[in-house]
Amino acid sequence: MASSANLIFLAIGYLLLKHAIADFTLQTRYQVSNKMTYGHPGGILHALIHAVLTLPVYFIFPSERAVILAITSLEFLIHYHIDYLKECAVSRYGWTPENTPFWWALGADQLLHNVTYLAITAYLFAGIIEN
Repeated sequence: MASSANLIFLAIGYLLLKHAIADFTLQTRYQVSNKMTYGHPGGILHALIHAVLTLPVYFIFPSERAVILAITSLEFLIHYHIDYLKECAVSRYGWTPENTPFWWALGADQLLHNVTYLAITAYLFAGIIEN
């Protein structure tokens, strides 16, 4: 079995890569332009893509179906709301890439997503230690 540190780095590395792919390669204009409308299918689709692309992390940290469903659902909800709140702030204040607060909002958005991935990895790793 791989060392604990290797498993943790592999999981975090995978989650960061999937985030980059989902946010910067797979995200469409439809998704981006509708994330500030609460409940719009564009924002839901974007968060769903993130949640589905997280599933391979369970090959690194095998888990029970209930745990997989709970974590995947929570990631979907957390991702959706982080994006929604960021888009609402950007829209409300009219920030564009030419404005410094736009970059603060984008940075906070990305940081919160990354903290989510650290939490997922920590929870799954703790589950392996307990078993």
